Amino acid sequence: MTKFVALLRAVNVGGTGKLAMADLKSMCADAGFDRIETYIASGNVVFESTRTASRVQSELESRLRAYAQHPVRVFVRTALELQWVLRNNPFPKADPRSTYVFFLSSKPPPDATANVLRRVDEELRAGKREIYVHYPLGMGQSRLVIPAAETGTARNMNTIAKLVAMSS
Repeated sequence: MTKFVALLRAVNVGGTGKLAMADLKSMCADAGFDRIETYIASGNVVFESTRTASRVQSELESRLRAYAQHPVRVFVRTALELQWVLRNNPFPKADPRSTYVFFLSSKPPPDATANVLRRVDEELRAGKREIYVHYPLGMGQSRLVIPAAETGTARNMNTIAKLVAMSS
C-alpha cells in the first residue's frame, strides 16, 4: 500500500465547486482506497491504495466529474513526494501562511518563474512539479499572475505540513 495525498483544484473556494468532505471521503471509499482522512474543506484527502498515482488521479477525477457535472482537477503526490516538497521549501524563514506551493501536473517550464505578470515583491522558485511562491504581504494582497500555474492548485506551507503529518 502506498500513502497518497490528493489535492483538488477549485473546491469550496469563492463559492465554486461545492463538495462536502464527507462526499469526497465516500468517493474515495467507493474507489477502494483505505485509511481515508480529509483535511479542511478545500479538497485535501490522504489515503492508502495499491494503485499507481496516475490510476488514483484518473479514478478520482472520473468520480468527481460524475459528482460535479464538470471536470475537477486532482493533483496526486505520494507521502514521500509531499515530504520532499516541504523539506525543499526555498523560503524556510518566511511565514508559512504567506508561502505557497502551486502543484502542477508536470515539471514547470524553464521560464515559469520569470514569465509572470504584475510581480511586486513576491519571490518564486520552481520545484520538480511545483512552483513555490512567497507573498510577503499575503496572497490576498498580491496581484501576481503566474501563467504556468493557472491550471494548478495552491496550498500554503501550514497546510502542506499538516498533510505531511497526516500521511506519515
